[in-house]
Amino acid sequence: MSKSKKTMKAVILFVSLLVGLISNSFSQEKKVAPTSKALYQEISQMDSVMFNAFNNQDFKTFKNLFTQDLEWFQDNDGLVPFKTVFKNFENTFKKEYKLTRELVKGSLEVYPLKNYGAIEIGEHKFRHIENGKEEIGTFKFVMIWKHENNQWKISRVISFGH
Repeated sequence: MSKSKKTMKAVILFVSLLVGLISNSFSQEKKVAPTSKALYQEISQMDSVMFNAFNNQDFKTFKNLFTQDLEWFQDNDGLVPFKTVFKNFENTFKKEYKLTRELVKGSLEVYPLKNYGAIEIGEHKFRHIENGKEEIGTFKFVMIWKHENNQWKISRVISFGH
């Protein structure tokens, strides 16, 4: 076999390998469902409804935005059951100081969750005055919103960074 034929075979082999690698990397590319502007706005609105109820200590409205099978995971408390979550919120709403929540601007992310609802990710600040001093904590969260019977309710919460 002549030197030019060997070189040609080597080039063809190299190009074939390169094409194979490129096509393999494209086939492994993540296929993320795009978030529609409408879904983003819906979840952003639901987040506002929920935390307006929280900030105004409207316990009934707040509680009704969660499913009965709620699972709430918190980094420093682990899995907190539904009854405990709302007993804690009820006690918080009765405290002398008022705890308020504000979404950190620009932190909200929304992703569709096929045949279920949506995933909301973000950061929020909680504020209250304690012993005459303002206390502020910024934390991260993930909320799973279930869309059922034309209603949005939260079924899972992961709260971390405490």
